[in-house]
Amino acid sequence: MQQTPFSSRAHAPCRARPVACLSQRNAVQRSAHRVPLQAGSQAAYAFGPSNNAVPQSTAVPAAAGYLALQQQRQQQQTQRYVAMHSTAVMSSATSYTRISKGQAEPLGPSKQGNAVNFAVFSHAATAMSLVLHNPNDGSRQEITMNKSGDVWHVAVEGLPSSNVYYALRVSGNGGWETGYRWDKSRLLLDPRAPLVAGRRNWAQREEREEFKNEKGSMWWGTFDFDSKFDWGHDYERPQHKLRDLIIYEMTVRCFTASKSSGLGQNKRGTYLGVAEKASYLASLGVNAVELLPVFEYDELELQRWKNPRDHMVNVWGYSHMSFMAPMSRFGTPGCGPVQAAREFKEMVRTLHNAGIQVILDVVYNHTAELDDKHPYLLSMRGIDNATYYMVDPSQFVQLLNLSGCGNTVNANHPVVKQLIIDSLVRFVQEFHVDGFRFDLASCLCRDSKGQPMTAPPLIRDIAKHPILSKVHLIAEPWDLGMYQVGTFPNWDVWAEWNGKFRDDVRRFIKGDAGMKGAFATRMSGSADLYHNHDRRPFHSINFVTAHDGFSLYDMVSYNGKHNQANGEGNNDGTNDNFSWNCGHEGHTENSGVLDMRYKQMRNYLTALLMAIGTPMVVMGDEIAVTHHGNNNWYGHDTELSHMHWPSHKDDRRQGLLRFASELIKFRRSCKVLKRETFLGPRDITWHEDNWDNPDSRFLAWTLHDSKEGGAGDVYIAFNAHGFQVPAHLPKPPPGRKWARLIDTNLPSPRDFTIGGNAGVEPVYGVAPHSAIVLITKKI
Repeated sequence: MQQTPFSSRAHAPCRARPVACLSQRNAVQRSAHRVPLQAGSQAAYAFGPSNNAVPQSTAVPAAAGYLALQQQRQQQQTQRYVAMHSTAVMSSATSYTRISKGQAEPLGPSKQGNAVNFAVFSHAATAMSLVLHNPNDGSRQEITMNKSGDVWHVAVEGLPSSNVYYALRVSGNGGWETGYRWDKSRLLLDPRAPLVAGRRNWAQREEREEFKNEKGSMWWGTFDFDSKFDWGHDYERPQHKLRDLIIYEMTVRCFTASKSSGLGQNKRGTYLGVAEKASYLASLGVNAVELLPVFEYDELELQRWKNPRDHMVNVWGYSHMSFMAPMSRFGTPGCGPVQAAREFKEMVRTLHNAGIQVILDVVYNHTAELDDKHPYLLSMRGIDNATYYMVDPSQFVQLLNLSGCGNTVNANHPVVKQLIIDSLVRFVQEFHVDGFRFDLASCLCRDSKGQPMTAPPLIRDIAKHPILSKVHLIAEPWDLGMYQVGTFPNWDVWAEWNGKFRDDVRRFIKGDAGMKGAFATRMSGSADLYHNHDRRPFHSINFVTAHDGFSLYDMVSYNGKHNQANGEGNNDGTNDNFSWNCGHEGHTENSGVLDMRYKQMRNYLTALLMAIGTPMVVMGDEIAVTHHGNNNWYGHDTELSHMHWPSHKDDRRQGLLRFASELIKFRRSCKVLKRETFLGPRDITWHEDNWDNPDSRFLAWTLHDSKEGGAGDVYIAFNAHGFQVPAHLPKPPPGRKWARLIDTNLPSPRDFTIGGNAGVEPVYGVAPHSAIVLITKKI
């Protein structure tokens, strides 16, 4: 399916994706007489403001002659560059003493004795060179690489172990019709660069990024072989099983960007800002965070050319330029990629010490290189387009767009598959993350022509990998052409975002007719989807809201989306919101409407946390965060997207926070909800004889605790009618009585009674649009 850059994704709206290429400074193109250095050169070079790349020996005449020719020009260029750059980027000079052939393995930069070896895959390239760059003075040196099979490589001795910036220049044969996108005027990012250097401050253009309209910004690969991170002598990674998780989906930037977060300016919107809020997350009760993309991306990519979205800043990050590097501008402002990677680890360590696991939302289905209309030539596109992307040279629009974001990664090509696996392993081993949620994972189930595969090699190899099979693996099981909820290839390991849970629960609670049976199925574990082979109830990731779509507050405040601020005429974002505004569209001070909205939010939270499966809540839903009706807010770095932390005087929001926290803590303690197996006849009793009536909007059931010494049965009832329904309670187990834990119709703090109240009558009047949860207590 071919889509324009402004099209929407299937229930996962198109986030942000633009163009570009790497613009070149005069320093790169400074002479038509450039003679790239060859393997075997023996000259000591030091790039830096003080020496201006003057050779210290002249063992290779050709190279020495070239450098002598360049000395005067480099001195002039250094003066220009230093005048533009008042702050040095690197603390040490970039120097090397010898160039050798190097070797083809491992791919990427690697430390080998006194040398740094660079190895890059490209089957189709006819020439490749390594460009070393010193941002202190703008000096660059280009070194010809050697080819073994399909890998280009060179070793450079004497380079520092960190703060070396490098890029690639790649040439090849064949034009547009071949499916390749060669452009030797561009400098490209190594797909395996462990870190990425470029813009150093969030959403602030800088001279060093060499931005050009349409083409975009310049990004450099870099590395750090020296730094060691101290995880602490008493540090332990939390060992939560999937069945025990309460996942909290959140964005690093928006979680603490607001002044209301109470953090200092340098920590807002950063990894360290998340770390500062670890105690808040722990008090809320969640034990896993799912971070929206934290791989390097260009937050200003939408501003590369004049377009309806050129006012936007990408806060979601679904537009990677690298699969290996953590997002450097989530570090302390101006800190650079090495320190940002360290702060990422500090965040993970702090969360782990609070008992909270870290799951990353990863985007391997497409990249920031976009399409052929507004290409952003950054990396893989210019290195070997037909290998890294799904391409059909027989059609005019050659890049297959199954992601809705302009391109689709050829994930099951052996080289690309290994790149993705190595990326995942890197973040598990080096950064200690505990799992991954795979964006548009159905794209990863296709062959090079975009056809579905029943046993996709990438998905299989991840499921059987000795490291990756032991972390949480969660698929978003759809793309623009496939919807695989319940059928995603899983090898009994993969979990799935259960989109049917979201839709069915929303529709029943808002009062749609004919939804009772579907609601019952979702609340009892979605056995129709997951009860096959050795899959378990916890393989269903249950959610009622997610980042793309209405927030919980907006879902009860708007009947339709209000995305005008996105610049696309309110045409982006899903129309299938299954929402109800409770009597007024948008903001209101009407207490009756607000009472209903907060009651409905408690109903949705109760359904989510009392359902069999693994629940995921979304950042800010616990405090009624609003995006003002925008259900596709990826491009707003403003109060529209930032989490607005409530003051202690905000009784409604504080009351909802208390309710959510107590509900989460109850969920974690309630073993009948955290099941290893699907429900059987002895595990549940449905108090229902009206299944076939589409107008029935009341449902009640009891979950039985059959284990001796267990916590007891749990009775749950939802009333989506506009009138009260008398619930005739079942007889409690011998020696026990029913006690009210939750009644969403009651005001805070009576809406949740910790440990249950003193007891209830045999007939409980369930109020309109409300839910109750009863527990058994000893008499």
